[in-house]
Amino acid sequence: MALKLRLALRDWDYMTPLVLGDVSSPRLEIEVDRVGTLVANIAKDEAHDAAEMSFSRYAQLRHDGDDSVVGIPNFIMRGFRHRCVITTKKSPLRTFADLAGKKIGVTGWRDSGNTWTRAALRREGVGVEDAYWYAGRLTEAHPIVDRLDGFGRPGRIEATPGERPMVDLLMDGGLDAVFTPFMPKGFFDHDSALRPLLDDYRASEVAYFNAVGYVPGMHLIGFKADFVAEHPWVMEELSALIDESQRVWLEKREKYADTTPWMIDELRRCAADLPAGWNTNGLAANERMIADFAAELYEQKILARRLTPQELFPWQAANL
Repeated sequence: MALKLRLALRDWDYMTPLVLGDVSSPRLEIEVDRVGTLVANIAKDEAHDAAEMSFSRYAQLRHDGDDSVVGIPNFIMRGFRHRCVITTKKSPLRTFADLAGKKIGVTGWRDSGNTWTRAALRREGVGVEDAYWYAGRLTEAHPIVDRLDGFGRPGRIEATPGERPMVDLLMDGGLDAVFTPFMPKGFFDHDSALRPLLDDYRASEVAYFNAVGYVPGMHLIGFKADFVAEHPWVMEELSALIDESQRVWLEKREKYADTTPWMIDELRRCAADLPAGWNTNGLAANERMIADFAAELYEQKILARRLTPQELFPWQAANL
């Protein structure tokens, strides 16, 4: 009898083959719960056995000696972050270096994506101490929650004034730029008042890849430790299924490229700019990226100690 696995994931399109059953395993009966908000703590969640989770928050658990969650280095959310810095079309700012001394909004200080974005800025000479930071909700539609998460510092890292939406602050000059993983509604409209900070963020991202050798990972899969202890094979099995789902999805996108008028050009450019296997998962293939992320968590004072890839993923390290 197949083992039932209750899995919480965001609605990533490349998981469709897995959700529909086109990709399956005789060993696993996977029940996918497509969630809009990540599970707060999979170890305490009664509805799921495993879930997509923040790389940063997983690292915090490992740093604190909390073994209740076992992560696998299958980075279900990857992406460059240069495109995630936005400003107004009227802004004179055009480069990361231009952000020195400026007021920057972030959707969450600890967030993995924002940590990677600050890492990209740091490569251009703009560190945490070189700008003024404000954490808050992106738009009026987003909830007011604690986005500082204990990392606030008066005069350097603060909540947005009056909890005003950051897009509103951007438009009236209260902020110079905003980091956001997901664009506000209307951002892609022809007459939008907002734009990416970088005129050619793709070229910057390709240059970044050529310098570091990876596409940053933001989210991974975390399991309840008790579930893994009882079924130690389940991590590798699920990881292989996720990889196969992505392979099948890409194969279909290459065939049904009329999803958008220029999807075929995107597929061609991606193949030209990135090597085959750029999204390979596993500890060995991602060791440099994992180590760099751990270094950023330390340098940005999110964690008090720099973790090693082996500390972050001890099960995989023991089985290399």
